[in-house]
Amino acid sequence: MEWNTSNKNKKKMTVINGSHFSNLEGFYEEISQLFMKDEDWKVGTLDGFDDILYGGFGVFEDNEEIEIIWKDSQKSKEDLGFNLTKEFYENKIRQGKPFNVELIQQKLDELIDGNGQTLFEILIEIIESHKNITLTLE
Repeated sequence: MEWNTSNKNKKKMTVINGSHFSNLEGFYEEISQLFMKDEDWKVGTLDGFDDILYGGFGVFEDNEEIEIIWKDSQKSKEDLGFNLTKEFYENKIRQGKPFNVELIQQKLDELIDGNGQTLFEILIEIIESHKNITLTLE
């Protein structure tokens, strides 16, 4: 899990390795090691993941050009797919506050109806919302 700055376009590059995890907690652990290795807090939420991608702390600067390669992304797509996403929403609904149960129920209903996003798709969308980050799925 290294950052490589020797590639010719001077982008920092890192690799998320889908074989290192099989659930969301494992994904957060992988991300924390990659992006936050010298920090004293870890990523533990989708919002937290989005926040670190802005840079300025951890291993890269604000708006620095980053390239992320997600190896074994097909495994991650399956691991973080329908079943885990359904469980993720059901746990939040069961927990209730501080979560917006109505919104989460709506997201769960959309997922079950085949119109909602899986956790994998949500993570991809978060990464792609950062224009300074190039994502390659392998």
